[in-house]
Amino acid sequence: MATDPKTGQPIFHRHGVGIHNVGSYQSSGWPYITGSTINNMEEKYHAFPMVAKAVTVIASGTFGTDPIALLRVHFASTSSDSAYVIDGHHYVSMENDDQSITFNSKCKGIYLSALGSDVGYEVVAELTNIPTDRMFALTGSGVTDIG
Repeated sequence: MATDPKTGQPIFHRHGVGIHNVGSYQSSGWPYITGSTINNMEEKYHAFPMVAKAVTVIASGTFGTDPIALLRVHFASTSSDSAYVIDGHHYVSMENDDQSITFNSKCKGIYLSALGSDVGYEVVAELTNIPTDRMFALTGSGVTDIG
């Protein structure tokens, strides 16, 4: 056991919140709820104040007006270095009001994009106490790569 060089007392290791700390995910999360509308062919990023342990996206409000409207949910941007999101089909599409998807996955934000028409949405997240700067970037197979 390690001891403090000044006092000679044992040093007990403290565990705190973090990406690899099980307790950070076992406790109930802090609620986060928002919503808006995305214009056709645009993308929005919702950055969470803390790392989320689960995220639910609900399509709402505008799908009844356009039968070809899609709301896409993804973990990387459809532009810049992550152009393979669309080509690799690394997204989930929703095409009806009240359709929803829940991701039981840690993340510090989520991307939403509209195709075919303006679309409404709601985002409900369960947040941990983990600061977002401790979360790694989500990339690779199933997120940004084609393969």
